Amino acid sequence: MNRKKKFDFGEFWNIYRRKPGSLIVLILVLLSAVVTVGVLFSLIIYILVNGVTHLKPELFAWEFNTDNMSMMPAIVSTVYMTVLSLIMAVPVGIFSAIYLVEYARRGSRLVKVVRTTTETLQGIPSIVYGLFGYILFVITLGWSYSLIAGAVTLAIMILPLIMRTTEEALMSVPDSYREGSFGLGAGKLYTVFKLILPCAVPGILAGVILAIGRIVGESAALIFTAGTVAQVPGSLFDSARTLSVHMYALLSEGLYTDEAYATAVVLLILVIIINALSGMVAKKLATR
Repeated sequence: MNRKKKFDFGEFWNIYRRKPGSLIVLILVLLSAVVTVGVLFSLIIYILVNGVTHLKPELFAWEFNTDNMSMMPAIVSTVYMTVLSLIMAVPVGIFSAIYLVEYARRGSRLVKVVRTTTETLQGIPSIVYGLFGYILFVITLGWSYSLIAGAVTLAIMILPLIMRTTEEALMSVPDSYREGSFGLGAGKLYTVFKLILPCAVPGILAGVILAIGRIVGESAALIFTAGTVAQVPGSLFDSARTLSVHMYALLSEGLYTDEAYATAVVLLILVIIINALSGMVAKKLATR
């Protein structure tokens, strides 16, 4: 039976005394980790302390009015917006990445241009996507402020993220898998979808999780495209207010700060639940 080795400070000091540079790097890494975790927990505690006490049953009424300031329509709109955006962006992003990695000639100019473009699009502020969606979908196509206008705008915004993460996940699969599959007589299509893609699923899901987080927390792009009507949308062309937009609207008015903090708590819990469920699915797929 293996016994855990106890920490020996003397041995630790002898190792790093001969390499002071490594000790400095170790200290900086530990400090960075402590600061990052400290900031994260500080934000979470701040939101919970200021928001939990203001959670009331009225905030979860089905219909919104100036008396209850219900967030339930915003919760439903957030779910609608997330599902619609993922339905449009995930298949396009995954199949585009499959083409770039598995079918396009490696090192070709097309691959370089597409990668440079996607990396550039990831750095564009969301307000720019909002203005683009406002001009194209709201005005030019005449969709007005609607759920579909916001969903398409968000799909365009998260598409580069899904493409890059999927591409990196596919590239992380060893080439020996492909060579072995081809050597056994399997075709390109079978190799990609039965061997390579299942191995890359955990990495692909990581990108989808990041995309969900960006959708749920987005407000700037949706104000210009989906609008701020606090009602459950009856169709794709009805205006919708997500949780982040709802929280922004409450804070901007300056009269419902307590309700805004309560909305922040619900938004935080929603993101944690989504990340936890996605992580469990990714872990099970990775185990298989």
